Amino acid sequence: MTDLSFHLQQLTERAKSAADYIHQLKGLADVVTDNCAEFEATVSERCDELMELIQQRRHQLIQYLHSTRDDKIRSVKQQVSQATVRLQQTNGLLMFCIEALKERDDSAFLQISQMLTHRVASYDLMWGRDITDQPINPDLDLSLETDTVRAAIQQFNFIQMKPPGPPTLLAEECTAENNRLRLRWRPHPTSHHDGFIVQLNDGVGFQDAYCGREAHCLITGLHFNTRYKCRVKGYNSTGDGPPSDAVSLRTTDVAWFTFDPSGRHPDVSLSRDNSSATCDSFESRVALASVGFSRGTHYWEFSVDKFDGNADPAFGMARAGVSRDCMLGKDNKGWSMYIDGKRSWLMHQDIHSGRAEGGIKAGDTVGILLNLTAQKLTFYINDVVQGRIDFGGLQGTFYPAVSLNRNVAVTLHTALEPPVGADC
Repeated sequence: MTDLSFHLQQLTERAKSAADYIHQLKGLADVVTDNCAEFEATVSERCDELMELIQQRRHQLIQYLHSTRDDKIRSVKQQVSQATVRLQQTNGLLMFCIEALKERDDSAFLQISQMLTHRVASYDLMWGRDITDQPINPDLDLSLETDTVRAAIQQFNFIQMKPPGPPTLLAEECTAENNRLRLRWRPHPTSHHDGFIVQLNDGVGFQDAYCGREAHCLITGLHFNTRYKCRVKGYNSTGDGPPSDAVSLRTTDVAWFTFDPSGRHPDVSLSRDNSSATCDSFESRVALASVGFSRGTHYWEFSVDKFDGNADPAFGMARAGVSRDCMLGKDNKGWSMYIDGKRSWLMHQDIHSGRAEGGIKAGDTVGILLNLTAQKLTFYINDVVQGRIDFGGLQGTFYPAVSLNRNVAVTLHTALEPPVGADC
């Protein structure tokens, strides 16, 4: 009866939400009409503005055309004036020469003939130099280019005039699991969306965490034991719309995880639940966990299910890009303690340090305490400190990791409290 009552109550709430949503949809017709009238006024206003711009441009073009006409007329008048002066001077010279030719006294004519000949020749040259044979072209060297404007008018059309309205985060369908958030939302009912942007705020301001077309998302790789404010907004070709109301979700206090099947070397075999790992290769092969850490303090353990004294497994942490085909700690993306049946060493970037007596055997437990605040990696064997690596100055995401070779089998244990007295 209790289960039935609970489900009936849930179903009643969903029916009420559906009724409210239907009522909201029925009122949209009036909203659409009002929006259309408002939009029509906007269209008319924009067209009037464009026609006013065309009128202004028409006035400017005609002014330029008149200025060009006046320049042409001024040049014609100047040419007429120059030709008129030359013509008057030439006519005067011709009259003088005619009178000189009438002179009866040969000696007097001979005295002026050379001067007249030179003067007539000079005037002839002046006509060729100062008076052009070609009159000014009365045509205007202009053309009106309208193809670009015509093409622009053909493309003058409607676009989405407004960014989308705020979506609605469905709080009952938003969950936090481990260091992951699963969110779902309802788009704004009257808006066009090209996609959505999810933003998270863990106390330092909202940051983008997802961008896509789907109205749901899974965000992974977050901090543990952290409260996130979540919101979503839509976007289209005109820009981002306003965000939704925020929903608050908290990730789990401690991390539980397994080996990641996609984060292991192919020579590493995992159990069905991905909690145990073995390796048949004589060479060391790396396997990563399914969860990475970027801040906080975390503790996990490996129980040694099988161990041959000739094997040398390595336990520790690594970045996602660590080499999978060598011992953990050989490259610059892994930090480890590797150990045999008698002693252990610390290793990073193939530099060995911190040799300590005491090995492992089947049935022992290797613990790793990662303190990202103090930037220390501490190793335990059966709850006793075996070694410590200080890695100050590093930032990013670090994954629990192990490297195995033949005759070693381990099981991963998570969501544990650190050993008593541990430096957390």
